[in-house]
Amino acid sequence: MKKILSLLLTLTMVFTLAACGNSGATQSGTSEATSGPESSAASGENTPSSESTAPTESVSQGEESSQPETETGATSLVVYFSWSGNTESVANEIHSQTGADMFEIVPAEPYTDDYNTLLDIAQEEQANDARPAIADTVDHFEQYDVVYLGYPNWWGDMPMILYTFLDAYDFSGKTIAPFVTSGGSGFSGTIGTIESMQPDAAVTEGLSVGSSEAADPAAAVTEWLAGIGLSE
Repeated sequence: MKKILSLLLTLTMVFTLAACGNSGATQSGTSEATSGPESSAASGENTPSSESTAPTESVSQGEESSQPETETGATSLVVYFSWSGNTESVANEIHSQTGADMFEIVPAEPYTDDYNTLLDIAQEEQANDARPAIADTVDHFEQYDVVYLGYPNWWGDMPMILYTFLDAYDFSGKTIAPFVTSGGSGFSGTIGTIESMQPDAAVTEGLSVGSSEAADPAAAVTEWLAGIGLSE
């Protein structure tokens, strides 16, 4: 009888220890699984996963909230012709500081990329009083009160395509603010030409920028705009 009771007690202890062991293993596993994400979240290691889903959501939201383009309502316009990029640099700076709309005078028949050939073409156009065609037109030109008009100095004059532009539009009642880029010859009397071609417009003092200054014209543009009373 004692042997039987002893055997029963032994078996009971074995089952009890086995149950405790399984319970401990389950609790330990739960604890490790929980601590993994918490430590990752605390250290920011899950940020890449979050960022990886953001672009998809952003694109979707952008498509839903996109609006059609509307007119700017600007009352000033930067008009420029640029062959080398110098005049374009100044035009972009004026646009940046004033918020004016932009219009680039692009020849319907592009000029050559060769400088020496271009010199010959420019001289020939001047000799023939040519009016090279412009590829595009300004929409609603009448809405603009101020026109910033920019060009390089070619052989002591405006490129003849500027004459085309001034012939094509009525500047009556508008303010023309001219700017020029050159190797040192400045406007060479072209402001007087603009005044004679558009006698019913007010022409401001011009901004002359040397070729070496054209890459960074911010200070010159700021001073000029303030001087003619057109700074924002």
